[in-house]
Amino acid sequence: MKLNQLKAVPGSTREPKRIGRGYGSGTGKTAGKGHKGQKARAGRGQRPGFEGGQMPLQRRIPKRGFNNIFAKEIVSLNVGVLNRFEDGAVVDAAALMESGILKNIGDGVKILGSGEMKKKLTVKATAFSEAAKAKIEAAGGKAEVI
Repeated sequence: MKLNQLKAVPGSTREPKRIGRGYGSGTGKTAGKGHKGQKARAGRGQRPGFEGGQMPLQRRIPKRGFNNIFAKEIVSLNVGVLNRFEDGAVVDAAALMESGILKNIGDGVKILGSGEMKKKLTVKATAFSEAAKAKIEAAGGKAEVI
């Protein structure tokens, strides 16, 4: 089959509506635009958000805050969640994704100190809180900053 032999599936396309072709067509004379007014004119239409000259909503609402476009999205995770892994396992971002604990890594993973660490794990992450680092090392594991 060649590109010039392609055809649309029957019923998937319609003939274009032929407007302004006599009153017998159903869309003659005013061509379905009604009588006069802004919507009947050629080149009509307003930009999105135009409210007829009234101050538009996006300009009436006050601006608040600041959005830092350079901010890094660090995903946080508590130490207690890491007990799912087996003793001696190496826990890194890929392992967390594979186990279903995290859905996305963002720009890095930070381990926080909430919960108890019961297993000896080697944890590799972007950052650790002091409490998390202490709990991992107290359980006999390692906390490695990537």
